[in-house]
Amino acid sequence: MVKSIAQKEFLSALRDARFLALSVIVLLLLLAATVVGLHSYYTLQHEREMAQEEVNHHFANSADRHPHRMAHYGSFAFRPKSSLSFLDFGLDSFTGTSLFLEAHKQNSSNFSQAQQSSSLIRFGEMTVAFILQMLIPLLIIFLCYGAFTQEKETGTLQLMLSQGVSLRQISWAKVAGYSQIVALVVAPALFLVSLLLFSQSGFNLNADLLLRLLLFIGAYLVYFFIFIVLSVVVSALNKRSSTALISLLGIWILSCIILPKAAANLGANLYTTPTKAQLDADVHDEVAQSINGHNSADERAAAFKKQLLVKYGVGSLEQLPVNADGLVMAASEAQSSQVYQKHFNRLTGIFQKQNRIAEYLGLLNPYLAVRHFSMSMAGSDFAHYVHYQKVAEKYRYNLAQTLNHIQATQVKYQDKTTRLSNATWKQIPPFRYSSPGVGWALKNQINSIIALLFWLFLVVVTGFKLIDKTKIV
Repeated sequence: MVKSIAQKEFLSALRDARFLALSVIVLLLLLAATVVGLHSYYTLQHEREMAQEEVNHHFANSADRHPHRMAHYGSFAFRPKSSLSFLDFGLDSFTGTSLFLEAHKQNSSNFSQAQQSSSLIRFGEMTVAFILQMLIPLLIIFLCYGAFTQEKETGTLQLMLSQGVSLRQISWAKVAGYSQIVALVVAPALFLVSLLLFSQSGFNLNADLLLRLLLFIGAYLVYFFIFIVLSVVVSALNKRSSTALISLLGIWILSCIILPKAAANLGANLYTTPTKAQLDADVHDEVAQSINGHNSADERAAAFKKQLLVKYGVGSLEQLPVNADGLVMAASEAQSSQVYQKHFNRLTGIFQKQNRIAEYLGLLNPYLAVRHFSMSMAGSDFAHYVHYQKVAEKYRYNLAQTLNHIQATQVKYQDKTTRLSNATWKQIPPFRYSSPGVGWALKNQINSIIALLFWLFLVVVTGFKLIDKTKIV
């Protein structure tokens, strides 16, 4: 009997021309978003790889220069696209794509897609994640809102119960039937995603990428199941289909539109970020208290040079076995980098606190939970962006200190005319970035995982208890 009910719901949905039309539209949107997103990914990834190779080539083949001139000449660090970012653009459209790496300064990332796009990008982009998060739940609502109310209105519910089937069994049967329909809509797109993704590498499966994709799909399956059960429960608690539909649409608007915006505003109000002008002023004031290797009259630089004389037991800077200018530059770099890193950590800490508000609110809203988890698995969330910035900053600092060491060991004191050949620059390894593994990403998504499991438990246990207590007449 239960199997027959599930099959009946499955066939009824297939015969409904309106739902079939909606399903086809959503499926086509999913397929289009997959193809367009993948094309965008390969285009942007190719551009960034080419740009990184170009700047690496220019640095390695730069003209003969003084090491400190080379430190200011600098290089660029381009952030490669994550392999799954075509599914969920996340913050990638709003964060910068490249960092200029130079001595004595930690620059911000620039050239985001949002800077080059119209203000309409704030309304969202048509990605696979957008459709899975927003449109599929809406499709589920239109599929399931009449699960029980139509049976009540036609009087068939009492007839089914008279056959010895309980309300709980009927509910599970309907959930099973609707799950099959949703799978029929989503599965082709997910299959295409997997096929296009792994065919590019000759089906040489990367374990980390495969696990990220499976977790990405698994999270959305849980998310869809939550909406299916929730819709069935709401339908069981109402007597009329119109009331059930309005209630479910209200839940969708609250979950997918109102609460996400409210969470962002709440985080921004609780943890206010400093303006760029204020941040730059704070950094400038603290850096001014550090050793200034470019100012010969700087008292801190003079004190540092005196310490060098004592350390090496010589009477003048010319007698030092190393170039004092290079060591002063290295000390200046170390102190200024500490200042920049302190303010960078303070700023990112504020952003992380703002994001944590939305993560905690995932306990009230499964949409927020799946959105954060989706971005993390796609490698397009804030945590992955901060990881890239930290790796780029580490490379910038090591690059500057390497050049300072070259100045200290290969150039004489106060010699500003010597030019080292580009064979020196070729020995410096170029910038390379690799995204952290899936284990690292999961550690940052504990709150989202708990929120999704909480909602799954809530709708299944509490929802079916409410159905058991529902009065039929």
